[in-house]
Formats: sequence, structure tokens, C-alpha cells
Amino acid sequence: MNNTDQADITDYNDPNAPWNQAWDQEGSITGWNDDVITEFRENSGKVGGAYAGGDLILLTTTGARSGKRHTTPLGPLYRGETLYVSSFIEDKYPAWWHNIKANQEVTVELGDRTHRATGRVLEGAEYDEFAAWVLANNPLLADFQSKVDRPIPLVVLTLDS
Repeated sequence: MNNTDQADITDYNDPNAPWNQAWDQEGSITGWNDDVITEFRENSGKVGGAYAGGDLILLTTTGARSGKRHTTPLGPLYRGETLYVSSFIEDKYPAWWHNIKANQEVTVELGDRTHRATGRVLEGAEYDEFAAWVLANNPLLADFQSKVDRPIPLVVLTLDS
């Protein structure tokens, strides 16, 4: 998929969207990130397949309950210079969101650079203001929000200098 195709996806349920192509016969995406993570690290942040031409980061968090490190590829989103992430998981908040609520110290891999960072789950009035901006400026997240009953997760990532 190239950048043009990704820009044309405005509906969360679009069958061409990468997140709608990764499910196995049991309805699970378990382990599908492993190859993406390996390819990302071997190619300075570039990956092929459904995400070819798109931007990805690797976010590593510490498990809220397990204390183990978990790495997840995510599409970076920006509001000006502010880096943030969200999720299209329908029935619950993602594990990385819960992990950041418990421990804000994270690692962010951008291209071939690794950064210590702080993740901050947005809440309250700050969430409301930021979410209003996101939903007005990101058609995919706006479409997704229209299909789920809970607020979309929003996490701001601040890279250490």
C-alpha cells in the first residue's frame, strides 16, 4: 500500500485498510507484529506489505501487571510538533495504553533512532480539548469514534532530548 492509498482510506471499515487485513481465521492478530518489528529494525524504520510507504514508530512500554517490556508498532500522529498515538481496537483500550497509565517511561523508535520518552494518557479537560481537535482533523479517527461508545484513547509522547 502506498501513501496515496493510505490517504484515500477515510472509513475505519475499509477492507483495504491494513488493520482490516491482518486478522487470521480465528479473528486474532496475535504475533502479527513480530515480523513488522523485525522488518522495522532491519530497515531503519521502513516496512513493506500493508504498511509500505507509511510511517511507523515502535513504542515499547512496561507491562502494568507483568512488568515485562512490550513493543508495538503504531502510526505516529502529530498536532503541530506534538507526537501522539491512538488505537482502532473496538472493544477495549489497548494494552500499551494501560501500560502507560501505570508507567509513563517508554521507548520510542523513529526510523533508525531510539529515544527515551514519556507517555501521557490524556484525561479530563485536556483530553476533551485535544480530542475535539483530533476528531476535526483526522477523518479515520473521527469515523472510528462514530462507531464505538467509548472515547478513543489519546496518548502524547514526549521524547527526551
